[in-house]
Amino acid sequence: MKKIRVLVVLLLIQLQVIASNILIPMDKGQTNHLKAYGAAYWMLNNQLTIEWLLNYRGGSFMCPHSVTIEEELTIRGIRYEVINDGQANGIRNQIANPDVNQEIIQLEKAPKIAVYTPKGKQPWDDAVTLVLEYAEIPYDKIYDSAIVMGVLPKYDWLHLHHEDFTGQYGKFYANYKSAAWYQQQVEDAEKDAKMLGFRKVSQLKLAVATNLKNFVLGGGFLFTMCSGTDSFDIALAAHDTDICEEMFDGDPSDPNCQQKLDYNNTFAFEKFNLERNPYVYEYSDIDGTQLHKSAAIDKFSLFEFSAKWDVIPTMLTQCHSDLIDDFMGQTTDFKKQFIKSNVLILGENKALGTAKYVHGEMGQGTWTFYGGHDPEDYQHMVQDPPTDLNLHPNSPGYRLILNNILFPAAKKKKRKT
Repeated sequence: MKKIRVLVVLLLIQLQVIASNILIPMDKGQTNHLKAYGAAYWMLNNQLTIEWLLNYRGGSFMCPHSVTIEEELTIRGIRYEVINDGQANGIRNQIANPDVNQEIIQLEKAPKIAVYTPKGKQPWDDAVTLVLEYAEIPYDKIYDSAIVMGVLPKYDWLHLHHEDFTGQYGKFYANYKSAAWYQQQVEDAEKDAKMLGFRKVSQLKLAVATNLKNFVLGGGFLFTMCSGTDSFDIALAAHDTDICEEMFDGDPSDPNCQQKLDYNNTFAFEKFNLERNPYVYEYSDIDGTQLHKSAAIDKFSLFEFSAKWDVIPTMLTQCHSDLIDDFMGQTTDFKKQFIKSNVLILGENKALGTAKYVHGEMGQGTWTFYGGHDPEDYQHMVQDPPTDLNLHPNSPGYRLILNNILFPAAKKKKRKT
C-alpha cells in the first residue's frame, strides 16, 4: 500500500512537470479576446510574469501552469490550452528563429491606470472605459483638478476620454446649446475653472494639456481616441493665442490666431487650419470624417512590422484580423498631410488615404492616438445607448485599445547566447 502511495505521488509530480504551462491563444479560435487581456492583467496584478508571444497565433499569452489560473480563465470564459515544457520550449524555439516574424515579450508588472473623465460622463462617451470594465481591468478616474494639482506621476498609463481641450465644449453649441446636458457641462466646467484659479475654461484646459504633455515627457504612456486626439494638439498649438469665440469664453477669438499657432508644441499634427466658425461641428481640417460614406465598405488595415526590430508597433497592432471595420466619431481619422514626419502610422484607411491609428515618442514616454468613437458602432450618436460588449467579445477594434493597456508592462525577453 505504501509503495502504491509513493507511485501515485511520483505520477502526480510527473504530470505536473509535463503539464507545466498555460497557453492563451489569441487567434480566431479564442472565445473571448477582450477578457483574455483582463486575465493577463489579473495575473500581473498577482505578481506573475507572462510571456506575450508577438505574432504567434494572433499575439498569444503564455504563463506557468496553476489550477488557480485555470479556474480564473474558465470563470471568465477564455479559451486556453495546457501544454508541457517540451511544447512550450518548441514554441520559444520557433519564435527565436531569425527568419520568423515573431518575438517574445515578458509582461512583468501591472501598470497603474487612470482615465481622465468628468463626473457627469454619459454612457455613450467612451469606448475605453467600456472595455476596461468589460475586461475587469481596474482603473482610477481623475479629472482637471487632480491633474493641475500634480497627481499624474502616480500613474503609468493614462487615457483621455473624448474631451475638448480647446475650451469650445466639443463645438456642440449649434445643435445642443438648449440641451440640459450641454448647459450642465458648461456650468460645471466654468465652476471648476474658477475654483482652480483660471478665468476661462480654455485656460484651464491648456494647463491640463500642458501637464499631460509633461507626463509623457517624464515617461508616461498616453492614449486617446476621437476628439481627445486633435483637440489636444490644437490646444497645445494655440498656447499663445485665443481661438474661442464669445459664446464659449465671453470674448472674441484673436483674429490672427491661425498665424499664431505653434506646431512645434504638438504631438502628432502640423500645418492644419482651424475651423473658425463656432456653428460648424469641427475643430480643424485634420479630421477625415466627411470622407466616410458607407459602413459596408469602410475598412482600415493594420501595418505589419518586424517583431524582432520594431517591437513597440508590433505590440500595439497585435490582432486576429489585419482588416478591421472602420468606425466614425467627431474625429474619425487623420488626413495624412497634417501628420508630422516622425509619427508612426499603425493603421490606415487605404481607400480614403487617412491614418486611423498613430503612435509616437516624446521625451521618455510615448503616446498613441486612435480615431473614431466606438469600434463596434459605425456612427455612434449623442444619447445612443452604450455598446454591449457581451455581444462583441472578439472585437478586433477593441483589441487595439487593450494592446495599449498592456504595453507599459512589457520588457523584451533576453535570450541566452
